[in-house]
Amino acid sequence: MNAYAEAMKHSGNALHHPDTRAVHAGRHELTQLGVHALPIDLSTTYPVAELDGAPEQLEAWATGGQPDGCAIYARLHNPTVGRFEQALAELEHAEAAVAFASGMAAFTALLLSLPGDRRHIVAVRPLYGGTDHVLSSGLLGCTVTWAEPDGVAEALQPDTGLVVVETPQNPTVGLVDIAAVAAQCGTVPLLVDSTFATPVVQTPIRHGATYVLHSATKFLGGHGDAMGGIIACDEEHARGLRAVRVATGGLLHPLGAYHLHRGLATLPVRIERMQSSAMILARRLLEHELVERVYHPSLPECDPQGLVGTQMYGPGSMLAFDIVGGYDAARLLLGATQLLTHAVSLGSTDTLIQHPASLTHRVVEATSRDACGVHDRLVRISVGLEHPDDLWADLEQALSAASLHSVSATHVHTHG
Repeated sequence: MNAYAEAMKHSGNALHHPDTRAVHAGRHELTQLGVHALPIDLSTTYPVAELDGAPEQLEAWATGGQPDGCAIYARLHNPTVGRFEQALAELEHAEAAVAFASGMAAFTALLLSLPGDRRHIVAVRPLYGGTDHVLSSGLLGCTVTWAEPDGVAEALQPDTGLVVVETPQNPTVGLVDIAAVAAQCGTVPLLVDSTFATPVVQTPIRHGATYVLHSATKFLGGHGDAMGGIIACDEEHARGLRAVRVATGGLLHPLGAYHLHRGLATLPVRIERMQSSAMILARRLLEHELVERVYHPSLPECDPQGLVGTQMYGPGSMLAFDIVGGYDAARLLLGATQLLTHAVSLGSTDTLIQHPASLTHRVVEATSRDACGVHDRLVRISVGLEHPDDLWADLEQALSAASLHSVSATHVHTHG
């Protein structure tokens, strides 16, 4: 048992409210270090006090272990990164977490860690476009079978090494019953991409997931200024991920780890405010004549299984809607927003709006996009911390602009 695990065994932090854990997680050694703010270790190498024992220490790090003592080289371990990993593991009720330079680096490492005879993946669409692309392209030597959530068991093969789901799904905000999928997996590990939810909204390991993936760039950092990815899991699976990270050099930079760890402290308050505003905007969008359908888990039709309140602690702050007029209307809407920023990514303090079929999911083949609801009329919003009335005023004027332009264009085409 490493020093962190020993400290957590006696800390009682697991009994604290998640809001309290978010503030204190990963900070157990700060008093011992004599500091209050999180320290940043930018060292690329570490002095080796004695050669005796150093080879064994190096071997332990390189094979995914977490030995006490000298880190030897920054590609093997960094204490700033380690504190962020400890914090996220605690929030996810996991034994360990392994951080990488990006969410895609984390997912890639997981695929590379699979045994050579277990390279078949079962996945449920929609997923983030980059994840979909890596699986569909076979770039990393994997094959994939796409399945519906209730068809995972039938899709399993003798060489299946992983089942992949995302919930809430990107970009449709659809919900997947994690426990129901886990029950179908048998001994096959289940990865849940919980980026949209964060551990404030959902803790997938408690529902049967083996791995929990976050693009930490998003809500965990929360300010759009740090990139990273992290996977929470048990210690056995973490060793495999660390070994791949050492071999490939995918370690998260310590400055990024500092920013991401700092972001965890305010995560609960940010999510509470953001999802409250998202609920308001979802209801108002429902009433707009240019909106065909709204997707947000707070709406009963978007949560037919009743997962909010059971699997999820809240509906989250991501929403999407279908705009009447398809791509042309979406283009006009995005060009007319003034407060909402037209940009990819999500989870930042400011509200972002984008057209998934053109941007985040452009790499997904068109018929596959359409089949899972990522069509040209879909617009995605990551709700930020602005006042909901200001956000709605901007959305309303942008929708009006899109509507007026659409009517004008139709009139010119008809009578010109």
